[in-house]
Amino acid sequence: MDDKQRMKKNLGFMTATSLVVGCVIGAGVFFKPYAIYQATGGAPGMGMLAWIIGGLVSLFAALTFSEVAILIPRTGGMVAYLSEAYDERLGFLAGWMQVILFYPAFLAGYGVKVGAELAEWIGPQWALPVAMALILSLVALNSLGSRAAGGMQVVSTVCKLIPLALLMVFGILRGEVARPVFTPMVGEGKSLGGVLGSTLLAVLFAFEGWTNVGAIAGKMKRPGRDLPRAIVAGVSIIMAVYLVINIAYLRVIPADELMNLESPAAAVATRLFGESGGLLIKIGIIISVIGAANGFLMSGSRVAYQLAAQRTLPASRALSKLNGSQVPANSVLLIGALACLYSLSGEFDLLTDLGVFSCWIFYTLTFACVIRLRKLHPDWERPYRVPLYPVIPALAILSGLFVIVSQLFLSGTRATIMALGSVAVTLLGLPVYHAVKRRG
Repeated sequence: MDDKQRMKKNLGFMTATSLVVGCVIGAGVFFKPYAIYQATGGAPGMGMLAWIIGGLVSLFAALTFSEVAILIPRTGGMVAYLSEAYDERLGFLAGWMQVILFYPAFLAGYGVKVGAELAEWIGPQWALPVAMALILSLVALNSLGSRAAGGMQVVSTVCKLIPLALLMVFGILRGEVARPVFTPMVGEGKSLGGVLGSTLLAVLFAFEGWTNVGAIAGKMKRPGRDLPRAIVAGVSIIMAVYLVINIAYLRVIPADELMNLESPAAAVATRLFGESGGLLIKIGIIISVIGAANGFLMSGSRVAYQLAAQRTLPASRALSKLNGSQVPANSVLLIGALACLYSLSGEFDLLTDLGVFSCWIFYTLTFACVIRLRKLHPDWERPYRVPLYPVIPALAILSGLFVIVSQLFLSGTRATIMALGSVAVTLLGLPVYHAVKRRG
């Protein structure tokens, strides 16, 4: 607790709420309906229910995660939380998972999606080269300095909001009102349990970003009062946006057609605005995806740099070096190289599901930190406490366990193989950790 950061506490409720919304709404809402309705067998009901459940899960998760983030405001996030509450090795595994799986998989998935979108114009043989070229271009951009990478984020945010607004408004106004949105729940031959697991993983990708509430909380004037209000308001707004835009999708194109469209938002835009209007919306979506990819590269390289600075990664000396622009260029290159390797799969949904599953293992352990730390250190000052303790932490833990168990046992052979591969790669971090420790 002795390295508590000194930050200006000047954020109020409205600013914090807007930051929660901005951190979460990303590219998932434009592309995940394809995976969701594939899982439901072309039925809309369970897909819509999954957006509601995913929002509630993210709400419980953010409310719980925030107590740990404020209690242990150290650089490193989950690495610091799990090291303090459990063991340094578990903290390292959280960082290892983020560096080796989470950030590169998301970056690769975004690259693959941009390649697939552009391949419709330049030919399918160029999908993989475009994906790798995008990743390498972002590596070069991030190596130039934070200002250049930050400028990309501003542009992509604007390009994200415009398509969202247009699709919601015109989809609702021009769509077919009588088309069912909540029935049937699942298609023939589908089980509710297996479908919920698959759809929830896809939805949680779209809600990814709520972990940033910890950083927001450290800058709030009254976190104990305003943080839970900001989280509830922010996640509620996000849920509303996701529900409205998916209703708009379904009013324009039914679920049994959306399940065959890998770019559902672009297809809906084309139906609403014609070829030219649809093209403009699609360009905005592509820029939004590039911005999301850039954000994951920026964040992932900083996690790699922090682990290297602690001398817990192989080649730590090289990975912790800063270039002339004060950027950890070697760490940026590491995340980019792994992303290029993962992009060879060419599968957006597989890569993003891999990233979501991998991080939810450690999210669940972090939720349990709240209960553990209250027992170990009841005397620590807690400016923010999870409301309705221990009910909210228990719901967050149970939600995390459902995500893990459903992928391991309920969502089919492909999902099980992906989940077991994720666990195996994560556990490889243990011999790496001990080897680096032995070397001094």
